[in-house]
Amino acid sequence: MKLILATSNKGKLKEVREILPEYDIVTMSEAGIHDEIEENGTTFEENAYIKAKYVCDRLGEVTIADDSGLEVDFLDGAPGIYSARFAGEGATDKDRNAKLLSMLEGVPFDKRTARYVCSIAIVYPSGEKHIFTKTCEGYILEKEIGGGGFGYDPLFYFPEFKTTLANVPLDTKNTVSHRSKALGELKKFLADKR
Repeated sequence: MKLILATSNKGKLKEVREILPEYDIVTMSEAGIHDEIEENGTTFEENAYIKAKYVCDRLGEVTIADDSGLEVDFLDGAPGIYSARFAGEGATDKDRNAKLLSMLEGVPFDKRTARYVCSIAIVYPSGEKHIFTKTCEGYILEKEIGGGGFGYDPLFYFPEFKTTLANVPLDTKNTVSHRSKALGELKKFLADKR
């Protein structure tokens, strides 16, 4: 079965293809859509749905999209839905991580609790839609550790691993990540629907 993935993020694409190997995952750009989709929702769920519906409406094919980000408790949930734009347009992962570290300077480890949140929407040409949301709980370190993953992974300490998500192999990260859990729910839903 073919699924259109409404993203241009190579890190997300790699994770989705690894977790859903039995599906033909085609990115929206591979399907001919190169538009910037305006994410004007106020929640991860709304933004995932906006992206999936936009692409599904244009292609007439089953589309999945995710919206995900980091919520830091000390920052009242920021950067939240603005995680990708946290340090401004054109900022790199390093820029975003540097901004986050500067905002948490001097904050003790036990107050640096955070979670990754991922909402995955699937939209059918019929209008049917489903959204799956999962989290991964951890802490924000004071410096980056590890060269894997992407985004805030080098700062995101996962207690069970005793290191960051950027410091473990992708298949290990995929056993606990917010995106892998949400994709797991999607995978179960698709299997039940067959």
